[in-house]
Amino acid sequence: MSIRVVLVDDHAVLRGALERYLAGEEDIDVVGTASDGASALEIVRQTRPDVVLMDLQMPGMDGVTATRLIVELGGTDVLVLTSFSDSERILAALDAGAVGYLLKDAEPEDVVEGVRAVRRGESPIHPRAARQLLGARPTSPAPVDLTPREIEVLILVRDGLANKQIARRLGISDRTVKSHLTSIFNRIGVSDRTQAAVWAERRDLGS
Repeated sequence: MSIRVVLVDDHAVLRGALERYLAGEEDIDVVGTASDGASALEIVRQTRPDVVLMDLQMPGMDGVTATRLIVELGGTDVLVLTSFSDSERILAALDAGAVGYLLKDAEPEDVVEGVRAVRRGESPIHPRAARQLLGARPTSPAPVDLTPREIEVLILVRDGLANKQIARRLGISDRTVKSHLTSIFNRIGVSDRTQAAVWAERRDLGS
């Protein structure tokens, strides 16, 4: 089944080029495009895509606000594709519910793979954006009491692995992975795996 994608970017040339590139992939179906956040929200309501590729800076409703509203609708993942790699924008987008953060200087095939990764339940983050997140971490984070197994699971979440992949890597069941994640979320004070991955990035977990 094809991955249903909506493209959101106020630059018509870039939007058109990306639409043509994605449309050439057999497993991706571009079901709509928008030039601003308000239009994106309406198209998402109409088409219910799997993934939205979201720019951040647009006229009217910006990408962060649109991301938050789209995530609230449910059923659609938002993957940011923007020119901005400062930690403030990255954190704002992730806090709004985006599951990944790519930069426009990425190769087209990296964007395609990012869409596929999101559909697999992973959280692709451009290396430069990841470094910004590392630089934004607190200098003395409060200690959190995680078990050795929870730390292993959290490191793999940070590395973008889905639950089934984590289960295979550690030789445990999917249900056990979910149980560990529930405990991890409660212990570190987050509500989803993207926030958990950011938390782990900020603390250099496992390095």
